[in-house]
Amino acid sequence: EVQLVESGGDSVQPGGSLRLSCVASQYTGGRNCMGWFRQSPGKSREGVALINTDHVNTFYADSVNGRFTIAVDNARNTVYLQVNNLKPEDTAVYYCAEDPGRMCGFGEDKWRTGRYMYWGQGTQVTVS
Repeated sequence: EVQLVESGGDSVQPGGSLRLSCVASQYTGGRNCMGWFRQSPGKSREGVALINTDHVNTFYADSVNGRFTIAVDNARNTVYLQVNNLKPEDTAVYYCAEDPGRMCGFGEDKWRTGRYMYWGQGTQVTVS
């Protein structure tokens, strides 16, 4: 089973930046949808950014569009999330997830947490 490990979370002041990383234990190969999700205490997990690993397509939640950037380095089995101009409302545990074997697609289903087979343990981002 693929294991995902996130890193890069930290405590920063508003306006600060971080680069989150997600390293997979193995490269699944072929087409995959990789995503970053986040969850705050008492709130449901929400999608932040998605990327097709073999195409240029990226997708962002309205709340982070223009501030966050997702990228993939297949040679290193790593997905990154560059988070800029952080706001207090960005405070959450950020999770990496993988839906193997298919692209994210252009419909709303790509944001559904239930479609992702593999999840990391999360990395904490605190903005205050």
